[in-house]
Amino acid sequence: MRRARPGAASRGSAERALTSVAAGESYQPGGREESAVTEEGPRLWHVTLSVSGADAPLAEVRRGLEQLAHDHPFLLTSRYAVDHAEIRYWEEARDLHDAAAVALRLWGEHRQTSQLPPWEIVGLEVIDRDTYHQRIAEGYGPLPATPVGVHPF
Repeated sequence: MRRARPGAASRGSAERALTSVAAGESYQPGGREESAVTEEGPRLWHVTLSVSGADAPLAEVRRGLEQLAHDHPFLLTSRYAVDHAEIRYWEEARDLHDAAAVALRLWGEHRQTSQLPPWEIVGLEVIDRDTYHQRIAEGYGPLPATPVGVHPF
């Protein structure tokens, strides 16, 4: 691997150089930079939240997840076992950062009201609607959430 100082042209390409793009900007050939944030409204994001922790009685886990489904209107499906659960739902948010922030707060904010086990978040996937549908069409990725509801693994 050859190292070069910043701004140096790569070997074999005098006109090709790496360009840094600041957050919130997109690269435009010719030096023009415009904001990458559009005036679009909220988008739908498919969220898969995985939680895990010490064993808890299955009946209590199920009851807590059913209460969470009642409290969270976009909940699609939950799968659970004595020591872990997976929650899948659609979130409406401006961008991925907002959808992920809401998802990361979901378990903690509903732990008391839904009487959820004191588990920690161990995984999070947030994908946009188009990516979700593309994965389904290509036969990989999270399967459609059917049947909707709370189910054991």
